[in-house]
Amino acid sequence: MYTEKVMDHFQNPRNVGEIEGADGIGEVGNMKCGDIMKLYIKVGADEIIEDIKFRTFGCGAAIATSSVITEMAKGMTVSEAEAISNKQVAAELGGLPPVKMHCSNLAADALQAAIKDYRERV
Repeated sequence: MYTEKVMDHFQNPRNVGEIEGADGIGEVGNMKCGDIMKLYIKVGADEIIEDIKFRTFGCGAAIATSSVITEMAKGMTVSEAEAISNKQVAAELGGLPPVKMHCSNLAADALQAAIKDYRERV
């Protein structure tokens, strides 16, 4: 059973889209369930994540975790965002069913991949 917050982010996802000229792009997928996430970050002065958007092909939990991690990371420094864990993503949503925990792993992994890409470009 999904929490009310998971359902809200699934039905009204925030920060959907792409960022043209993004400073970092992370793409991850899970071969087992078929979920694919692509996450874009725009980094400003003092390494603050000024904008973050995502495109996700997947289940409701994958869309909800993508949406909530963009809200969590926006306004953080790159280093602060880098520390967001999959457990924090799930907790922010009020929990996920155990069978859907891998979706929160994808969201955290996509953010880490975007930050890694950003750091390689700087």
